[in-house]
Amino acid sequence: MPGIDESLQRAMAIAGARGANIVDFTSGLVVGTVGDWPYGGPDAAAAGATEVVRAARDNSAFVGPERFGGPGDGEDRWEDIVLTAQGRYDLLRFLHTQFDGRFFLHLWLDRSQSNLAMARLELRRLADELVLQ
Repeated sequence: MPGIDESLQRAMAIAGARGANIVDFTSGLVVGTVGDWPYGGPDAAAAGATEVVRAARDNSAFVGPERFGGPGDGEDRWEDIVLTAQGRYDLLRFLHTQFDGRFFLHLWLDRSQSNLAMARLELRRLADELVLQ
């Protein structure tokens, strides 16, 4: 099972990938990063993505009994958030761990060089194999 560095390198192999972060969304801190990030670098990207997660978490329309992947049967567990812009996609894939941390994998994709559906499938597979060390 791959660790953080190997997982981030594998994320960068996804077609159109420009940057990948693993983020602790309780603090907004970057656990690991690779690639280029626009608009202030990986820390700014992590902070912005964390705000998106928190906004969704705090909105009752999006909150189910499992929200972001705590223990349980996973019936209503969040998987990912997809943000689209004219030239990019941002995929926020929640990492389901056995401990208390709340993490997500943030993948920044060049829209003209990527396939959103394939990127989501590949990111899901990668997140399922990831072991946070």
